[in-house]
Amino acid sequence: MESLKKWMADCANILFDDSKNDLRSLPKSVRLQILLVLSFIWTTVFSLYIFSYTTFALGWAGIYLAHIGLIFAVYMTFKQFHRAEARSSNVFKTKNYDPFKIIAIVFVIVFMFVFSKGIEVLNSSNSYDIQYDGSSKTPEEKWLPFSKKNKN
Repeated sequence: MESLKKWMADCANILFDDSKNDLRSLPKSVRLQILLVLSFIWTTVFSLYIFSYTTFALGWAGIYLAHIGLIFAVYMTFKQFHRAEARSSNVFKTKNYDPFKIIAIVFVIVFMFVFSKGIEVLNSSNSYDIQYDGSSKTPEEKWLPFSKKNKN
């Protein structure tokens, strides 16, 4: 498991770590431009292969925007992790028990519990399996207790 984690980190570092990337001698803006051009090329190839002529433009635009979003999201995520690793300190060593962090952890745990219960409910059989043939009374019979005709 640890070797898989190391392999995944190494693979991600090839693209997003400035000191390990083969494009490290280029300016950051040029590296970003190269990534965007590569995503443009791969989006076009994939779209030509998958989409029909009528859905090509929308499919291509959606996939290209997804690539751009993915590149920026992964890049920013790795930058934040590298910054955090550089100035890391354990909360138990610093005794910095931030209430916001505690609430965030509780929220994640509660959200996971609610989500898992929701999945459990969706996967279980329930009372909706019982057929409903409608009411045994007509609408007039249901209204009769509330009407003036019934008050003798």
